[in-house]
Amino acid sequence: MESSWFTTDQIDKDTFVISEYRHWEETHCYLLTGKERGLLIDTGLGISDIYGEVMRLTDKPVTAAVTHTHWDHIGGLKYFPDFYCHMAEQEWISGKFPLPVEKVRQMVSDCDKLPEGFRADDYDIFQGKPTKLLEDYEEIDLGRRKITVLHTPGHSPGHMCFWEKERGYLFTGDLVYQGTLYADYPSTDPQAYLASLEKIAVLPVERIFPGHHSLDIRPELMVRMRDELRKIDKSGRLKHGSGLFEYGDWAVRL
Repeated sequence: MESSWFTTDQIDKDTFVISEYRHWEETHCYLLTGKERGLLIDTGLGISDIYGEVMRLTDKPVTAAVTHTHWDHIGGLKYFPDFYCHMAEQEWISGKFPLPVEKVRQMVSDCDKLPEGFRADDYDIFQGKPTKLLEDYEEIDLGRRKITVLHTPGHSPGHMCFWEKERGYLFTGDLVYQGTLYADYPSTDPQAYLASLEKIAVLPVERIFPGHHSLDIRPELMVRMRDELRKIDKSGRLKHGSGLFEYGDWAVRL
């Protein structure tokens, strides 16, 4: 299904991906529904009403949870009074986001076609109070469907992946995707990035669902990423300022 802004695809009978392909980051959000409620993993840029898109797909109450609190994942939280983030990024989402709004507005404006009536100059970074702060290995029960929180810092201090063991689904946010991974900002941690890849690479993952770009990726990608970061670490270059390392379908900037 395609609306004026979002493109929605069905993964299985109760799992959907809602994508923003008209922005260069191609952010993906994922709706998971159980017997009692739904979980929206990430909420996109917030320049169009993702709540309306979600309500087209389920009549259950929906909680939003963000993989991390960067602007392109939290924008739609303004439509969800019930939302979760990791405790390590509570300050970011409560008034101390580490990026000037002018820079964000510039990135927001870089779209093929903005929704009618939207002005990038009016865009504000979402700030709010989460209803719950998540911790490592916490379980979210949707009703006969359980999702495990995995704290996977590196790209950001409170980055999380969401693991559904029963289906072998891993929602990786900005930890794993095809394209350039960013671990060069002051708020990133290259060593933690490797530790997080070590953590998820041993899981019996059947399908990876990334935060950006191609949805057609296989679990072996996270293993390759881990192995290459191990080599960079052994060379003494897994640190800020080491530059760009390219590997064909992905790269990492340190």
